[in-house]
Amino acid sequence: MMLAKNTDAQVHVNVNVNIGAQPQWGPVGYDHVDYYYMPDIDVYYYVPRQRFIYLDGNRWIFAASLPARYRSYDVYRGYKVVINEPEPYRHGDVYRERYGRYRDCYGQQVVIRDHHHVEGEDDQYDHPGRRGRGHAYGHRKHHNDKDD
Repeated sequence: MMLAKNTDAQVHVNVNVNIGAQPQWGPVGYDHVDYYYMPDIDVYYYVPRQRFIYLDGNRWIFAASLPARYRSYDVYRGYKVVINEPEPYRHGDVYRERYGRYRDCYGQQVVIRDHHHVEGEDDQYDHPGRRGRGHAYGHRKHHNDKDD
């Protein structure tokens, strides 16, 4: 008599896409974003938890909205840098210097709300394989700078 042993095969595929979690004011072209950095106001936005992160004195504040001092800031028009590194706000000086040149670059990014993709047609924001790497990984988008 022959005994057979059942073996269950498990396949785990981890696809890290958070397009639906990105705010409508985020720049188009990224299938994954951890953080946006807004150089105009030196504020971060953590996409998975939908929280703005900013300094108040010496403390980092995590909040669902921007503080009153940034009430006039337009998140749709301000430049956002995609950063997919853990806790970039802890290295604020690095990002301030690296992306300070994007201050006052209002309206230079197409945001998700304003992007109207036609299925089946190529568009400049469709880049298979990008995996949302953004500026923090050296991807240059919407500019021709050589030192990113």
